[in-house]
Amino acid sequence: MSGEAPGSLSDVPVPGAAAAPGPGATPDSAASDPGPPADPPVRTAGSVARGLVRTARPKQWIKNVLVFAAPAAGAGLSDGGVVRDALLTFVAFCLVSSATYVLNDAGDVAADRNHPTKRHRPIASGAVPVPIALAAVVVLLAAGLGLAYAISWQLGLLLTAYKALTIAYTFRLKHTAIVDIVVVATGFVVRAVSGGVAVDIELSEWFLAVTCFGSLFMVAGKRHGELLQVGEGGGTRKALTQYTVEYLRFVVTMAASVTVLTYCLWAFEHPKTSDIPWWGLSIVPFVMGIMRYALLVDQGRGGAPEELVIRDPGLRLIGLAWVALFLGSVYIH
Repeated sequence: MSGEAPGSLSDVPVPGAAAAPGPGATPDSAASDPGPPADPPVRTAGSVARGLVRTARPKQWIKNVLVFAAPAAGAGLSDGGVVRDALLTFVAFCLVSSATYVLNDAGDVAADRNHPTKRHRPIASGAVPVPIALAAVVVLLAAGLGLAYAISWQLGLLLTAYKALTIAYTFRLKHTAIVDIVVVATGFVVRAVSGGVAVDIELSEWFLAVTCFGSLFMVAGKRHGELLQVGEGGGTRKALTQYTVEYLRFVVTMAASVTVLTYCLWAFEHPKTSDIPWWGLSIVPFVMGIMRYALLVDQGRGGAPEELVIRDPGLRLIGLAWVALFLGSVYIH
């Protein structure tokens, strides 16, 4: 779930498209197939499989790397068992998040078929039948949740609650201002917390604070970028009609300020583990990363944060510097 990129849980039909599921809608009614497009593509087992892979959005799996944050901060990556459980948690989140994307596309199939670009998605174009898509949702959910419960029952419950939240988001919560931002940000927080739960590492209050407000910063920046693209009124997303650019800038500024403050408190209060002040030095690239991302958001480029982090050379360089100092603070004594 979540800081979701275009084409993820947060997609809402443009004006003139079929109405989004109302408050009384159910996943089954929303996912009913209104019929294939005028010229449905020829289906083969291979084409359906490729369509399902596309709908699962493997590019979005990069968000799930957050499950390694707590094990890394807790110096657990030197333990083979911790690494194994963190990797399995990553796989579980990939399976469950992909199920969410497939369910979202199945639920929005009528609206997507009236959209100039979304109509080319596998389900909307008819390349993947809705019943097969829903069957894939069941398989992905069963595999992901089953794996989570196999790691620990606490992780299983957390991932189950996360899935319930994403379903509520898909069919109702994404249409409510503020709530939509908080829910998407919560998806990032759940990923980070799950890493600690999976490997039984205690999470500090500063880790949770940085994660919560850092997630809010990125998601508010995403909405800011979307609103700049569509203009005031936010016609492509119902919740956007309730925002203004000035309000979203306020949220971005507030979240960035608290993120920097809590990270500095975390770094300064961390026990000294070396003659080199690794924790303190890591503040420099961390703040530079916040500043760089805020600049890109102000330029209207925050609509797809996960792609921006990968593609922007400045963020990549700053990120590598921060990772080096962060790992140095944890593992070099």
